[in-house]
Amino acid sequence: MSEINYAPRITSIWKNFTVAGFVLSAAMMGGGIYFLEASFAAKGFYAMAAIMLVHTSITLTKVLRDEEESSRMVNRIEDAKTEKLLMNIGREENY
Repeated sequence: MSEINYAPRITSIWKNFTVAGFVLSAAMMGGGIYFLEASFAAKGFYAMAAIMLVHTSITLTKVLRDEEESSRMVNRIEDAKTEKLLMNIGREENY
């Protein structure tokens, strides 16, 4: 039986672009909050909101990626094979 492996290829250029975009946007957000003419409490509120936005964006990306990976046919086949193997082991132990 042939093994089908699907792995998306991420080039180093794309990875560097996304990292640079994240760093630049984080620096711009930090600078904007720092130079904002508001009270320290308001700056803290905006900083916490920015951190939470980054955290939830990362978490949402991971959840969506995991959901997509779990729905792939290859993973379903592997799960079925594992389930069958575990059922056979359970039957052998009963005898």
